[in-house]
Amino acid sequence: MSNTSYLNATGPVRFNLTNDYMFRAVLQENNYVLKGLICSLLHLKPDDVISVEITNPIELGDAAADGKEFILDINVSLNNHTLINLEMQMTYRADWRERSLSYLCRSFDHLKHGAEYGEVKPTIHIGFLNFSLDNDTQPEFYASYRLLNEKTHASYSDKFVLRVVNLNQIDLATEEDKANHLDYWARLFTAVTWEEIIMITKNDSVLSSASQSLYELNADEITRQKCLAREDYNKTEQALQKFSAENKALKQELAKKDSIIKALQEELDQTHK
Repeated sequence: MSNTSYLNATGPVRFNLTNDYMFRAVLQENNYVLKGLICSLLHLKPDDVISVEITNPIELGDAAADGKEFILDINVSLNNHTLINLEMQMTYRADWRERSLSYLCRSFDHLKHGAEYGEVKPTIHIGFLNFSLDNDTQPEFYASYRLLNEKTHASYSDKFVLRVVNLNQIDLATEEDKANHLDYWARLFTAVTWEEIIMITKNDSVLSSASQSLYELNADEITRQKCLAREDYNKTEQALQKFSAENKALKQELAKKDSIIKALQEELDQTHK
């Protein structure tokens, strides 16, 4: 890999951190960056983190080129106490709620045979999206969801949590989000030029480290190939979803017409009786 610095780079970033392969590669290769991101997401101080470890590492460069075989959601163990699932998702998914619930449930159901239920670890799924959830009438930059009592809104459990970072709503970052530099992370993820990245990472050692890893991995031929494979796969998936949505809309329109024709036919039948 190149030993030069991203601070000398100019022009477009070929693969930024919204590419899910690049996202995983940077966090898997750089534990300092992983720790910094987790601290921002969970509003922790660096001293609060004793250990942070990816529990489902992959052999970078050896993953199959077929997008379906990529395992790119990241499972993280924090202080051997909290389980966190991270996923970068840039392709619109109408089933995101169900998908994220499924991922969260898989992570939550981790007890070994014979263990007590009280030993279950707090589990958090965090999705980074470039779209708002369907029927979301009040968009947020960083939203958090948990099980609540429908009448009193009392929390049923704080061990089962879903969170969403909407990368299209950075301007809605709260003062708390900004205090934890989460808006800076989002801007870094979505930056498309090195000039932007240099401005964003100024005076921040964690973001600078992330950017240096991003720069070096962009210079690696194997990583570029894998990022390109993911890019192509996501484009194909997006096209298929668009076709499916259009086909569904066409079916609904035809069903409406069939219903109208049937009603008219019944009315004519009644008239001729």
